[in-house]
Amino acid sequence: MKPFLVVNPRSAYGATARHFDSIVQAVRGAVGDVDHAFTERAMHAADLTREALRAGHDLVIAVGGDGTINEVVNGFFLPARPGEAPRPVRAGAALAMLPRGTGGDFRRSLQLDGDLVRCAARLNGERIAIDVGRVDYTTSAGSAASRYFINVGEVGIGAKVVEIANRSNKRLGGKITFRLASLRALASWRDVRIRVSFDGAPEEDLAVTTLVIANGKYFGGGMMVAPEARLDDGQFHVTIWSGYGLSDFVLKGSSMYDGSHVRLKGTRTRTARTIRVTSRDPVSPGIEADGERLGQLPATFTLLPGALQLVR
Repeated sequence: MKPFLVVNPRSAYGATARHFDSIVQAVRGAVGDVDHAFTERAMHAADLTREALRAGHDLVIAVGGDGTINEVVNGFFLPARPGEAPRPVRAGAALAMLPRGTGGDFRRSLQLDGDLVRCAARLNGERIAIDVGRVDYTTSAGSAASRYFINVGEVGIGAKVVEIANRSNKRLGGKITFRLASLRALASWRDVRIRVSFDGAPEEDLAVTTLVIANGKYFGGGMMVAPEARLDDGQFHVTIWSGYGLSDFVLKGSSMYDGSHVRLKGTRTRTARTIRVTSRDPVSPGIEADGERLGQLPATFTLLPGALQLVR
């Protein structure tokens, strides 16, 4: 069947809707005729993706930012439920993307830029099996919930940063938006105390600015948080920042964008496939995934090796 576009018309400050004819023309030049649908609400992209896959489409193209891509990835599976194994909707179906968002963190791991024609030309590229993350977490109401993610999951200050960034006017671009949000969040930040178990090992007591569970390399509008991460290597790359404050971000900010922060005092890295995190603080720290604020601890992050086909 035809490829199916899941389109966030509000992405790129509404330019996606205004220039949709040009987008379709570029896509048709690469893969032929397509069907499409526009998102209208939160998690609508996941519903549209499931409907397209059930109808027989085997290529779904996400047109939007990191949040839209995350929702489309969730649509490749039946809704995640804590304790249940992943249930793909259509085996062998593939994800492709036309990045149209502000942060653009996931596209950076694929070396995609924001140019429409160049990105469209890659829609008929090779398909590779990539890893997907899943987080089983606690909602603000105290109930259990689950979400798939493709790029980065995070415990700590990142949840506050994405809250600020997602409330902001993003017309300054992703890098500046997330820089300003980070500065605002760090101004009053104190490290959170957590317990972490990596791959079932005994728990470690940590105090962290952030604990990043990375499948892709980038987060926060272009910070290279996990320079060694690969989408298909079968493991999370974990970066732990401790004791980072406002002055560190100002003085060492460039190291966060070129990956050299991993050599600085206050940074630890490791790999794992399952990370269980609980809180030692009276107020549980927040978590985010792919730039979306989800809930709080306790949470378990699990890698699903080779769980999704991606056109790159």
